[in-house]
Amino acid sequence: MSEGDSASMEDAATIGFQIIALAKDKPGGINNDDLVAAIPEVKPEHRVQALNKLLQEGVLEILKKGTTLIYRLKDPSKKSSAPKDIDNEEKIIYNIIEEGGNRGIWIRDIRVKSNLIMTQLNKVLKQLENKKLIKAVKSVNASKKKVYMLYNLEPDRSITGGAWYQDQDFEAEFVDVLNQQCLRFLRMKRESAKECRDGPLAVQKLSYCSVSDVHKFISELGISKISLDEDDLETILKTVVYDGKAESIPTAEGKHLYKAIEAPLSSPGLVQMPCGICPVIRNCSDCGAITPKLCSYINEWLD
Repeated sequence: MSEGDSASMEDAATIGFQIIALAKDKPGGINNDDLVAAIPEVKPEHRVQALNKLLQEGVLEILKKGTTLIYRLKDPSKKSSAPKDIDNEEKIIYNIIEEGGNRGIWIRDIRVKSNLIMTQLNKVLKQLENKKLIKAVKSVNASKKKVYMLYNLEPDRSITGGAWYQDQDFEAEFVDVLNQQCLRFLRMKRESAKECRDGPLAVQKLSYCSVSDVHKFISELGISKISLDEDDLETILKTVVYDGKAESIPTAEGKHLYKAIEAPLSSPGLVQMPCGICPVIRNCSDCGAITPKLCSYINEWLD
């Protein structure tokens, strides 16, 4: 290394210390005009070199306010994972998306925070996607909108809908199957408990089962192509309770135990007839367009 190179490195380090001192005095951030005013003797190329070094080392972070670049001392507890070989605009967008975590961030919010015009923002997002640094994920809450998050993150359930959604479509049949199988297990547990000869309290205690018991049963059945956790199964168990087919009791640990309950007496046939809830019953008669003989509701019920 020549003496000139060594002196240049020392100058860059000195300029770096000056920039850090200025940034400490202005926690909100400094811009290029602040740097020119504070260290007017430094040539622009040397100032840029020192800034880039501080950005690469993670000492400073770069933001955008209007059309002005702002340099701010970085919070040590919020270390960015942004690669060092991306440009300043990419770094700004990357850091904004990183703050969104696994819930992601809407493109509108990215535009507001970065203050980039849409054409430039779309270009930067595409570059980051091509480098596999970020990804776009569709949200079940708004299928026509996408949120952006870091490429290696698993989207939050509030975005994907969890196990109950496939390509933003609610898997109603899958939920129904799980509902039936969970109820079947609860009923099996209740019937096996009846064989106990230690009295009604023991029978009642043995009738209850934990979420982990149900999870093990469903896992062993192998009816799900995706991995279900205990939270998923508890969601299903709650629907069984809401249907009036099971009950739950809290435990000392803050969890719940579940038990199938005896079904009430079935409704008499007259109550089950569709006539009781027919939306056009007032127009129904022995003749005309709406008659019991032509009624599709009754035909389906009889079938």
